[in-house]
Amino acid sequence: MPVAFVLINTEIGSESAVLKTLKGVEGVLEAHAVYGVYDVVAKITADTMDKLKEVVTWRVRRLDKVRSTLTMIVVEEQPEAS
Repeated sequence: MPVAFVLINTEIGSESAVLKTLKGVEGVLEAHAVYGVYDVVAKITADTMDKLKEVVTWRVRRLDKVRSTLTMIVVEEQPEAS
């Protein structure tokens, strides 16, 4: 199951509103307000890579007050070396 972490910049003062809306988006497993370069970090999952891209492109990036995003798609975990 594909997973991505999305780092989100919001318009100044709208972090809480974006966070609240984001938590209601299908596929968003977690969303947190953070300090630093980005305002919100979200963990998103979907059944397929195409659906994951659709959620990020059409449901997250299009939210009102979202200025920019950086998406990091998780690669499959490798087994640890013994």
